[in-house]
Amino acid sequence: MENFDLHDYLKARKAMIDQALEHVLPLPEGPSDKVVEAMRYSLAAGGKRVRPILLMAACEAVGGSTSSVMPAACALECVHTYSLIHDDLPAMDNDDLRRGKPTCHKVFGEAVAILAGDGLLTFAFELLAHPDMKNALDPSTLLDVVYVFADAAGINGMVGGQTADIIFEGKTTDAQTLSFIHSKKTGALIRASVEMGAMLGNGRQEQVKNLKKYGTALGLAFQVVDDILDVVGDEQKIGKPVGSDEKNQKATYPALFGLEQARKKAVQLKDEALAALADFGPEAEPLRAIAAYVVERDR
Repeated sequence: MENFDLHDYLKARKAMIDQALEHVLPLPEGPSDKVVEAMRYSLAAGGKRVRPILLMAACEAVGGSTSSVMPAACALECVHTYSLIHDDLPAMDNDDLRRGKPTCHKVFGEAVAILAGDGLLTFAFELLAHPDMKNALDPSTLLDVVYVFADAAGINGMVGGQTADIIFEGKTTDAQTLSFIHSKKTGALIRASVEMGAMLGNGRQEQVKNLKKYGTALGLAFQVVDDILDVVGDEQKIGKPVGSDEKNQKATYPALFGLEQARKKAVQLKDEALAALADFGPEAEPLRAIAAYVVERDR
């Protein structure tokens, strides 16, 4: 895949995902219209669609077609967005802006924001049980994919990491605890995105194993870079105030190791991700480019 243009690739994939989300989401109607409106507001607020794009790229890397996996890609974005809605709540990070726009609870109130997050989480599993998924996949494969997804989103993954993140606010944190928080809170769903894509594309066992390694390293790198951007990022570019981690006394790589070591850690993780793709050819070029982008991004 010579002269691969990541910008065009991401733009095209994001447009596909945005269109699919618009198509699958219910429309606001009836007495419960506000919760659907809040769900749509948060999903449409922007975002890079990194997780669904990773699923699609991993599926293609093992020779699969993305035409039948769009419900799973949308499910990933629903769960990611639900986590952001809840993260922004006053009881959690208490943020007023997300992606440069007022957070869900600022627009719809805390109660509806909580329910919008709940709605998106539940809707994600509705999408995974969509007839398009059942008709395109072996039932045992689909069941394995649901397990990987639920495990990454729940107490063994994102929820567990978020809990530890809250518990250790303002406390002395060692490297092992920090790695646990980051690999679970952010890394687990990114790793699952890649692993799910490989499984949905009917990848061989060794391919799925290597792509899982890639996703594990990439997921941790993503959060390390987020930590760095919270210190040195441009608020206009990242779409939210900088310095919130320090304000909330969060456990971060810059706080524990300093900026320079945090940057080195991100590069090390990028190299680990790329090494996991050594046995893949040009079909994995999007994944290689995404690894570089994640570490070099400024937003």
